[in-house]
Amino acid sequence: MKKQQGFTLIELMISLTIGLIISASIIQVMISNNATERLNRALASAQENGRFIISRLRTELLTVGRYDIMEPNLNTDVDPVVEAAFVHNTPIPIPGDFSNALGKGSVEGASGASDILMVSMQGTQDCRGLTLGYAANEEFFVVNEYFLDGTTLKCRGFDGRVLRGQKVAVGNDSDNAYTLLDDVYSFQVQYGVTEGFATTDNSARPVQFLTANDLAAAKAAGQEVVAIRIAVLVKADSDIVISPIPSFKLLNEAAITPSEKRLFKQFETTIILRNSKNTIRSRNI
Repeated sequence: MKKQQGFTLIELMISLTIGLIISASIIQVMISNNATERLNRALASAQENGRFIISRLRTELLTVGRYDIMEPNLNTDVDPVVEAAFVHNTPIPIPGDFSNALGKGSVEGASGASDILMVSMQGTQDCRGLTLGYAANEEFFVVNEYFLDGTTLKCRGFDGRVLRGQKVAVGNDSDNAYTLLDDVYSFQVQYGVTEGFATTDNSARPVQFLTANDLAAAKAAGQEVVAIRIAVLVKADSDIVISPIPSFKLLNEAAITPSEKRLFKQFETTIILRNSKNTIRSRNI
């Protein structure tokens, strides 16, 4: 009978080397798959958050400039004709428009800081879902304010009659702000304005986009806001590290580079204010 022989040292070394190569390949694939999964989760969270806030703002801002004096549920504690004129002429309030709150209004952030957006309309509740002391389904003059507090996009609502000094705040009318979305790095707004009335252009189409700082001069020239352009920069809900960090340019602002080495995504939308357009067209009939 032949003697049984084991593996030689060379054969063992070759086997171990092949095993190590295969193990290293498997580990590398696992690491790559894990990184890809984390990146996909980060992209999905940023995409979901961005789509949510754009959809939320679009839904709320489509009613800007609306005031229907024929609405049966409209509260008529004040003259609705006078109030309708104010809302139609001031869909985008700026500081100085409200006699009882001179500092309230849409403001352009200084040196690239985030903007403040304030809008007027007729509705049954403010952006927080509060009725501000009115009865259920009763419509009133609503003013909503959107702003960035740190990295949190918030909103607060007001009774326009309180801001104009026509009544005292009652019920759930307060300055408490509600959170709309966390991890927002920048919030920028521009306003599409029409030609002045002197041009006899009754199309009510936006011919240029301005910042809040330019709205007073545009209004004095007979131009009206009929569109809002919004841009937000959202950070993904993930600890994934991105290097180098890309720069982002939001609307008219200079390009910015986030300080955190995280995944950011930019979202923009333009919202046509149909109520303001219809009001301007009716003036030219």
